[in-house]
Amino acid sequence: MSLEITVAGESSGHDPVPGPFTPASFSDDQLHDLAASFESADATDIIDWAVSSFGPLLSLTASMTDAVLVDLAVRVAPAIEVVFIDTGYHFPETLQTVEQVRRRYGLNLRIMTVRPHDQALWEADPENCCSAVKVGQLDRALAGKAAWMSGLRRSEAASRAGTPIVSRDLRGLVKVNPIANWDADDVADYITRHDVIVNPLTLQGYPSIGCMPCTHPVAKGDDPRSGRWAGSEKTECGLHLD
Repeated sequence: MSLEITVAGESSGHDPVPGPFTPASFSDDQLHDLAASFESADATDIIDWAVSSFGPLLSLTASMTDAVLVDLAVRVAPAIEVVFIDTGYHFPETLQTVEQVRRRYGLNLRIMTVRPHDQALWEADPENCCSAVKVGQLDRALAGKAAWMSGLRRSEAASRAGTPIVSRDLRGLVKVNPIANWDADDVADYITRHDVIVNPLTLQGYPSIGCMPCTHPVAKGDDPRSGRWAGSEKTECGLHLD
């Protein structure tokens, strides 16, 4: 579909926002209007807008539960930077998926690696482990960027039900969630139609995959994210908190 987007009072369609690429290219009101207009847009149109608007100052973050967002994005911008945070605590299957995806798409892949600790942080300081090994690494990856994309979806959990397609994050950067309004059937259909790589753990009862010590299988029909931090009140690692 063709989108007409108004920036600074002028209709720009998919034309790039005049450089330099900065989050300030869009006001909060404009981002709110864009979020509403994107509700009926194809994911590739949303990605096209993000790529056109922020150019090289746009990154895509991937958890490698599947490569749906990567597949969508590289169809629009093959050289887009993809960020994966290697916490040091991932399942072997997740790291294998990273390599498979990298090879298939020839990704411009940036792996953020956490330095080794004398004692595993998830044991020594479980309350702050995510902040140190995930949020801290994302902050490093996004330094100097204007915007980033994630595969966040509303249907994944109650804590994500209000996820906008476009917003401003705590850093002041523009955050784009191109498939926020997709449900599990939409994801499964896209995977089938495009032969998208999936983490093999998704076929073993792990619909949402994080670090190995705090991710467990989920019973059929349960909340897809109920296997994350099971037994605690925690529902998010902090990467996507507003």
